[in-house]
Amino acid sequence: MKLMTYERNGSISCGFLSDEGLIDIPSFWPGPNPPRSVKEVLVRGEESLEEIDKISKSKNTVATPRDKVKVLAPIPRPGKLLALAGNYTEHIEEASLKKGFKLGLTASSKQETVPRPFLKPATTVTGPGDTIPWPAYSEQVDYEIELAVVIGKATRCVKPEEAMEYVGGFTILNDVSARSVTFSQGRKARPWDEFYDWLNGKWADGFCPMGPWLLTTDEVKEVQNLEMELSVNGRVRQKANTSQMIFPVADVVSFLSYIMTLEAGDVIATGTPGGVAAVSGDFLKEGDLIECRIEKLGTLRNPLGAQPQQFYKPLG
Repeated sequence: MKLMTYERNGSISCGFLSDEGLIDIPSFWPGPNPPRSVKEVLVRGEESLEEIDKISKSKNTVATPRDKVKVLAPIPRPGKLLALAGNYTEHIEEASLKKGFKLGLTASSKQETVPRPFLKPATTVTGPGDTIPWPAYSEQVDYEIELAVVIGKATRCVKPEEAMEYVGGFTILNDVSARSVTFSQGRKARPWDEFYDWLNGKWADGFCPMGPWLLTTDEVKEVQNLEMELSVNGRVRQKANTSQMIFPVADVVSFLSYIMTLEAGDVIATGTPGGVAAVSGDFLKEGDLIECRIEKLGTLRNPLGAQPQQFYKPLG
Protein backbone atom coordinates (compact mmCIF):
# COMPACT_ATOMS: atom_id res chain seq x y z
CA MET A 1 0.00 0.00 0.00
CA LYS A 2 1.25 3.45 -0.94
CA LEU A 3 0.50 5.79 1.96
CA MET A 4 0.78 9.51 1.30
CA THR A 5 0.60 12.82 3.14
CA TYR A 6 -0.80 15.70 1.13
CA GLU A 7 -2.24 19.20 1.28
CA ARG A 8 -5.41 20.34 -0.43
CA ASN A 9 -7.22 23.64 -0.03
CA GLY A 10 -5.04 24.53 2.92
CA SER A 11 -5.71 21.30 4.85
CA ILE A 12 -3.25 18.46 5.41
CA SER A 13 -4.51 14.89 5.29
CA CYS A 14 -3.39 11.35 4.55
CA GLY A 15 -4.45 8.88 1.92
CA PHE A 16 -3.35 5.96 -0.21
CA LEU A 17 -2.62 5.83 -3.90
CA SER A 18 -4.90 3.67 -6.04
CA ASP A 19 -5.07 3.11 -9.79
CA GLU A 20 -7.70 5.85 -9.96
CA GLY A 21 -5.83 8.40 -7.85
CA LEU A 22 -5.48 9.43 -4.24
CA ILE A 23 -8.08 8.14 -1.76
CA ASP A 24 -8.45 10.25 1.39
CA ILE A 25 -8.40 7.99 4.46
CA PRO A 26 -10.35 10.19 6.93
CA SER A 27 -13.17 10.77 4.40
CA PHE A 28 -13.90 7.07 3.94
CA TRP A 29 -13.00 5.75 7.37
CA PRO A 30 -15.78 3.45 8.70
CA GLY A 31 -16.76 5.18 11.91
CA PRO A 32 -15.57 8.03 14.11
CA ASN A 33 -12.01 9.04 14.99
CA PRO A 34 -10.15 8.23 11.76
CA PRO A 35 -6.34 8.42 11.59
CA ARG A 36 -5.34 11.80 10.15
CA SER A 37 -1.68 11.19 9.36
CA VAL A 38 0.52 8.42 8.03
CA LYS A 39 2.28 8.33 11.38
CA GLU A 40 -1.05 7.82 13.16
CA VAL A 41 -1.84 4.95 10.78
CA LEU A 42 1.43 3.30 11.84
CA VAL A 43 0.89 3.99 15.54
CA ARG A 44 -2.53 2.31 15.42
CA GLY A 45 -0.97 -0.80 13.94
CA GLU A 46 -2.33 -3.72 11.93
CA GLU A 47 -6.01 -2.99 12.62
CA SER A 48 -5.62 0.42 11.02
CA LEU A 49 -3.98 -1.04 7.93
CA GLU A 50 -6.69 -3.69 7.68
CA GLU A 51 -9.39 -1.00 7.70
CA ILE A 52 -7.56 0.90 4.97
CA ASP A 53 -7.32 -2.30 2.94
CA LYS A 54 -11.11 -2.63 3.22
CA ILE A 55 -11.48 0.96 2.01
CA SER A 56 -9.26 0.16 -0.98
CA LYS A 57 -11.63 -2.64 -1.98
CA SER A 58 -14.77 -0.56 -1.59
CA LYS A 59 -16.64 0.73 -4.64
CA ASN A 60 -17.94 3.76 -2.73
CA THR A 61 -14.72 5.75 -2.68
CA VAL A 62 -13.91 8.78 -4.83
CA ALA A 63 -10.33 9.36 -5.93
CA THR A 64 -8.60 12.71 -6.29
CA PRO A 65 -6.05 13.12 -9.13
CA ARG A 66 -2.51 13.53 -7.79
CA ASP A 67 -2.04 16.75 -9.74
CA LYS A 68 -4.90 18.33 -7.76
CA VAL A 69 -3.04 18.08 -4.45
CA LYS A 70 0.36 19.05 -3.08
CA VAL A 71 2.20 15.90 -2.05
CA LEU A 72 4.20 16.25 1.18
CA ALA A 73 6.82 14.02 2.78
CA PRO A 74 5.06 10.87 4.07
CA ILE A 75 6.31 11.66 7.59
CA PRO A 76 6.65 15.48 7.54
CA ARG A 77 8.14 15.76 11.04
CA PRO A 78 9.58 12.46 12.24
CA GLY A 79 10.25 12.10 15.95
CA LYS A 80 13.73 10.84 15.10
CA LEU A 81 15.51 11.14 11.76
CA LEU A 82 18.61 8.96 11.74
CA ALA A 83 21.11 8.43 8.93
CA LEU A 84 24.12 6.22 8.29
CA ALA A 85 27.56 7.39 7.21
CA GLY A 86 29.40 4.97 4.93
CA ASN A 87 27.11 2.01 4.27
CA TYR A 88 28.13 1.25 0.66
CA THR A 89 31.62 -0.04 -0.11
CA GLU A 90 31.86 1.89 -3.39
CA HIS A 91 31.16 5.17 -1.61
CA ILE A 92 33.78 4.41 1.03
CA GLU A 93 36.36 3.45 -1.57
CA GLU A 94 35.80 6.50 -3.75
CA ALA A 95 36.10 8.83 -0.77
CA SER A 96 39.23 7.09 0.48
CA LEU A 97 41.06 6.55 -2.81
CA LYS A 98 40.05 9.65 -4.76
CA LYS A 99 39.83 12.20 -1.97
CA GLY A 100 42.05 10.73 0.73
CA PHE A 101 39.32 10.75 3.38
CA LYS A 102 40.34 8.48 6.25
CA LEU A 103 37.05 6.75 7.00
CA GLY A 104 38.61 3.72 8.65
CA LEU A 105 36.31 1.30 6.81
CA THR A 106 37.00 -1.51 4.37
CA ALA A 107 35.01 -3.86 2.17
CA SER A 108 34.77 -6.25 5.13
CA SER A 109 33.50 -3.59 7.53
CA LYS A 110 30.59 -5.73 8.68
CA GLN A 111 33.02 -8.10 10.37
CA GLU A 112 35.30 -5.38 11.71
CA THR A 113 33.13 -2.52 12.96
CA VAL A 114 29.57 -1.25 13.43
CA PRO A 115 27.28 1.24 11.64
CA ARG A 116 27.93 4.95 12.11
CA PRO A 117 24.60 6.72 12.73
CA PHE A 118 23.99 10.45 13.06
CA LEU A 119 20.89 12.57 13.55
CA LYS A 120 19.36 15.10 11.19
CA PRO A 121 16.88 17.70 12.52
CA ALA A 122 13.21 17.29 11.60
CA THR A 123 13.40 20.76 10.03
CA THR A 124 15.51 19.26 7.22
CA VAL A 125 12.48 17.34 5.92
CA THR A 126 10.74 18.65 2.82
CA GLY A 127 8.43 17.10 0.27
CA PRO A 128 8.45 16.08 -3.38
CA GLY A 129 8.70 19.04 -5.75
CA ASP A 130 9.77 21.47 -3.03
CA THR A 131 12.74 23.69 -3.77
CA ILE A 132 15.79 22.84 -1.67
CA PRO A 133 17.03 26.08 -0.07
CA TRP A 134 20.71 26.84 -0.63
CA PRO A 135 22.09 27.49 2.87
CA ALA A 136 23.96 30.70 3.58
CA TYR A 137 26.90 28.86 5.13
CA SER A 138 28.11 26.68 2.24
CA GLU A 139 29.29 27.33 -1.32
CA GLN A 140 29.10 23.62 -2.28
CA VAL A 141 25.89 21.55 -2.24
CA ASP A 142 25.82 17.79 -2.84
CA TYR A 143 23.19 15.04 -3.26
CA GLU A 144 22.84 11.55 -1.76
CA ILE A 145 20.11 9.10 -2.74
CA GLU A 146 19.14 6.76 0.11
CA LEU A 147 16.58 4.10 0.93
CA ALA A 148 14.67 5.29 4.00
CA VAL A 149 13.19 2.86 6.52
CA VAL A 150 10.13 3.98 8.49
CA ILE A 151 9.57 2.28 11.85
CA GLY A 152 6.09 0.82 12.24
CA LYS A 153 5.96 0.12 15.97
CA ALA A 154 8.09 0.80 19.01
CA THR A 155 10.98 -1.51 19.72
CA ARG A 156 13.99 -1.74 21.95
CA CYS A 157 16.89 -4.24 21.78
CA VAL A 158 15.49 -6.31 18.92
CA LYS A 159 17.53 -9.06 17.27
CA PRO A 160 18.31 -8.75 13.52
CA GLU A 161 16.18 -11.79 12.66
CA GLU A 162 13.14 -10.09 14.26
CA ALA A 163 13.87 -6.48 13.29
CA MET A 164 11.80 -6.38 10.08
CA GLU A 165 8.66 -7.04 12.14
CA TYR A 166 9.04 -3.48 13.44
CA VAL A 167 9.42 -1.80 10.06
CA GLY A 168 6.30 -0.08 8.74
CA GLY A 169 7.51 0.70 5.24
CA PHE A 170 10.01 2.36 2.97
CA THR A 171 10.42 5.62 1.07
CA ILE A 172 13.04 7.59 -0.87
CA LEU A 173 15.26 10.13 0.86
CA ASN A 174 17.83 12.59 -0.49
CA ASP A 175 20.43 13.34 2.18
CA VAL A 176 21.46 16.72 0.73
CA SER A 177 24.82 17.82 2.08
CA ALA A 178 26.75 21.08 2.34
CA ARG A 179 30.33 20.15 1.53
CA SER A 180 32.02 23.38 2.52
CA VAL A 181 31.33 25.65 5.47
CA THR A 182 32.13 29.34 5.30
CA PHE A 183 32.84 29.56 9.02
CA SER A 184 36.01 27.49 8.58
CA GLN A 185 37.74 30.51 7.07
CA GLY A 186 40.04 32.25 9.52
CA ARG A 187 39.21 29.78 12.26
CA LYS A 188 41.76 28.43 14.70
CA ALA A 189 42.06 24.70 14.09
CA ARG A 190 40.84 22.33 16.81
CA PRO A 191 40.47 18.54 17.04
CA TRP A 192 37.21 17.27 15.51
CA ASP A 193 36.74 20.38 13.31
CA GLU A 194 36.47 18.26 10.16
CA PHE A 195 33.85 15.99 11.71
CA TYR A 196 31.67 18.85 12.98
CA ASP A 197 31.94 20.74 9.69
CA TRP A 198 30.74 17.59 7.90
CA LEU A 199 27.92 17.13 10.42
CA ASN A 200 26.82 20.77 10.24
CA GLY A 201 26.60 20.27 6.49
CA LYS A 202 23.75 17.80 7.03
CA TRP A 203 21.54 20.09 9.10
CA ALA A 204 20.31 22.87 6.81
CA ASP A 205 16.58 23.50 6.41
CA GLY A 206 15.12 21.49 3.53
CA PHE A 207 18.17 19.22 3.27
CA CYS A 208 16.10 16.02 3.50
CA PRO A 209 13.58 15.69 0.66
CA MET A 210 11.47 12.59 1.22
CA GLY A 211 8.72 10.76 -0.65
CA PRO A 212 6.62 10.55 -2.68
CA TRP A 213 4.95 7.80 -0.65
CA LEU A 214 5.55 5.24 2.08
CA LEU A 215 5.29 1.74 0.66
CA THR A 216 4.23 -0.74 3.35
CA THR A 217 6.52 -3.71 4.00
CA ASP A 218 4.04 -6.29 2.70
CA GLU A 219 4.67 -4.97 -0.82
CA VAL A 220 8.46 -5.21 -0.63
CA LYS A 221 9.51 -8.85 -0.83
CA GLU A 222 13.26 -8.21 -1.08
CA VAL A 223 14.30 -4.90 0.43
CA GLN A 224 17.94 -5.87 -0.19
CA ASN A 225 17.39 -6.08 -3.94
CA LEU A 226 16.02 -2.73 -5.07
CA GLU A 227 17.51 -0.76 -7.95
CA MET A 228 18.29 2.88 -7.15
CA GLU A 229 19.38 5.80 -9.32
CA LEU A 230 19.95 9.54 -8.95
CA SER A 231 20.18 11.95 -11.85
CA VAL A 232 20.83 15.69 -12.11
CA ASN A 233 19.16 17.42 -15.06
CA GLY A 234 18.69 13.99 -16.64
CA ARG A 235 22.30 12.84 -16.28
CA VAL A 236 22.79 9.80 -14.04
CA ARG A 237 25.17 10.48 -11.15
CA GLN A 238 24.46 7.52 -8.85
CA LYS A 239 23.34 4.00 -9.76
CA ALA A 240 23.31 1.04 -7.38
CA ASN A 241 21.29 -1.71 -5.75
CA THR A 242 20.36 -2.03 -2.08
CA SER A 243 22.06 -5.45 -2.10
CA GLN A 244 25.34 -3.50 -1.96
CA MET A 245 24.73 -2.24 1.56
CA ILE A 246 27.42 -3.24 4.05
CA PHE A 247 24.89 -3.35 6.89
CA PRO A 248 21.46 -4.51 5.61
CA VAL A 249 18.23 -3.00 6.88
CA ALA A 250 17.60 -5.65 9.55
CA ASP A 251 21.07 -5.19 11.03
CA VAL A 252 20.72 -1.40 11.02
CA VAL A 253 17.35 -1.46 12.80
CA SER A 254 18.66 -3.95 15.35
CA PHE A 255 21.84 -1.96 16.04
CA LEU A 256 19.96 1.32 16.53
CA SER A 257 17.38 -0.36 18.78
CA TYR A 258 20.15 -1.20 21.24
CA ILE A 259 21.19 2.46 21.34
CA MET A 260 17.72 4.00 21.68
CA THR A 261 14.04 3.14 21.62
CA LEU A 262 12.73 3.28 18.07
CA GLU A 263 9.16 4.54 17.74
CA ALA A 264 6.50 4.44 15.05
CA GLY A 265 7.21 7.14 12.48
CA ASP A 266 10.95 7.31 13.13
CA VAL A 267 12.90 7.43 9.86
CA ILE A 268 16.27 5.78 9.16
CA ALA A 269 18.27 6.69 6.05
CA THR A 270 20.44 3.69 5.18
CA GLY A 271 23.39 5.35 3.45
CA THR A 272 24.29 6.41 -0.08
CA PRO A 273 26.20 4.60 -2.84
CA GLY A 274 29.11 5.95 -4.87
CA GLY A 275 28.92 8.87 -7.27
CA VAL A 276 28.57 11.88 -5.00
CA ALA A 277 29.81 15.31 -6.08
CA ALA A 278 32.21 15.50 -3.12
CA VAL A 279 34.37 13.06 -5.09
CA SER A 280 33.78 14.20 -8.68
CA GLY A 281 33.81 17.91 -7.84
CA ASP A 282 30.67 18.36 -9.95
CA PHE A 283 28.60 20.10 -7.29
CA LEU A 284 25.00 21.19 -7.74
CA LYS A 285 24.18 24.55 -9.30
CA GLU A 286 21.14 26.70 -8.65
CA GLY A 287 18.12 25.48 -10.58
CA ASP A 288 19.45 21.92 -10.97
CA LEU A 289 16.74 19.26 -10.87
CA ILE A 290 17.65 16.24 -8.74
CA GLU A 291 15.64 13.08 -9.41
CA CYS A 292 15.90 10.07 -7.10
CA ARG A 293 14.39 6.77 -8.19
CA ILE A 294 14.14 3.54 -6.22
CA GLU A 295 12.40 0.46 -7.53
CA LYS A 296 8.78 0.24 -6.30
CA LEU A 297 9.11 3.55 -4.42
CA GLY A 298 8.62 5.95 -7.31
CA THR A 299 10.58 9.10 -8.12
CA LEU A 300 11.47 11.99 -5.82
CA ARG A 301 12.12 15.26 -7.68
CA ASN A 302 13.44 18.50 -6.19
CA PRO A 303 15.14 21.56 -7.67
CA LEU A 304 17.94 23.41 -5.90
CA GLY A 305 17.18 27.02 -5.03
CA ALA A 306 19.17 30.15 -5.74
CA GLN A 307 22.69 30.56 -4.45
CA PRO A 308 22.85 33.21 -1.71
CA GLN A 309 24.17 36.58 -2.81
CA GLN A 310 26.11 36.80 0.45
CA PHE A 311 27.41 33.93 2.56
CA TYR A 312 27.46 33.74 6.34
CA LYS A 313 30.97 34.36 7.72
CA PRO A 314 30.85 34.63 11.51
CA LEU A 315 34.58 35.31 11.73
CA GLY A 316 34.65 37.95 8.97
